[in-house]
Amino acid sequence: MAQAVDALRHGWPIRVGEAPVLVPVETAADTGATSTRALISAARAATLKLSNRAEAADGHRPVLIRAADPLTLADARPIADPALDLVHPLKGPFAVEAIACLPEAEAAMELARIAGILPAFLFGPEGAGEPLRLKASDLAAWADPQSLAIATRARLPISCSEEAEIIAFRKPDDMREHVALVIGNPDFDRPPLVRLHSECLTGDIFGSLKCDCGPQLDGALERMAEEARNGGWGVLLYLRQEGRGIGLINKLRAYRLQDAGFDTVDANARLGLPVEARDFPTAARMLDLLGITAIRLLTNNPAKVAALEGAGVLVTERVAHQLPANPHNERYLATKRDRSGHLL
Repeated sequence: MAQAVDALRHGWPIRVGEAPVLVPVETAADTGATSTRALISAARAATLKLSNRAEAADGHRPVLIRAADPLTLADARPIADPALDLVHPLKGPFAVEAIACLPEAEAAMELARIAGILPAFLFGPEGAGEPLRLKASDLAAWADPQSLAIATRARLPISCSEEAEIIAFRKPDDMREHVALVIGNPDFDRPPLVRLHSECLTGDIFGSLKCDCGPQLDGALERMAEEARNGGWGVLLYLRQEGRGIGLINKLRAYRLQDAGFDTVDANARLGLPVEARDFPTAARMLDLLGITAIRLLTNNPAKVAALEGAGVLVTERVAHQLPANPHNERYLATKRDRSGHLL
């Protein structure tokens, strides 16, 4: 899996099981490989009028299309990237074909998401070169949170609390390193106040006004420091899953689509990526490694409560965590409320 993700980011071909070779459309160098078939997402197929919106409810689902003439990588890129729709408005004609190797195709789409690239491949091209091989089952083994372990820990005084400790976690086949920040003195007879915070470079570091991530992070730390002052404790899990799991580059692509009028849900769908791809079992594993079995969860998202409970964590209380909107994120927050079920 680690090699396959690296291969896709380099633009090298892969082969999942006995399925045809796949060449990533976004990253591959143009070596002259061509194919009449391409693997794209259901949401992208709907945008190209090849399926209806009902069929594209799971927008990340793979769809196999056939072109009348062989596609080069230059031909395939406008099919894959919605940012090129205005530059290349006319595409096709295409026909949709049944996918005989569906588990392998689904694994490829998920690999693209993990690699942070657009989910689009030339399917079985000629002249692709030697592929890196893996099995569809490798994906489940890679995603298993049981291989996550504590790498190290250290005292970390922070601005809102001098009594804090940072704990770093990693898996042997994943370059992402998650951390937990424990504020106050752990009392395992008392459920801590816990916040799951997914990495947001634009909000956490640059103070983006397009989302509420930065204020949510700062507010959570302040709430945990207050808990500690009152005899309790808090744990912030900082998860390396930018853009709810679609990666930084694709998140910025979604920003461009939002500027063109799409909301956050439709922007992700137009890219052919899931709206929610965060890894809650990994968060549950982090809590387990910290010896925490019951928590008070700081969130406005009931689905996050359900996901953690489904992963074996007892959520004794949902603690609301709403912050004021600004003119730049009002629509973002309304979409969270109206389309994602957040209690705002």
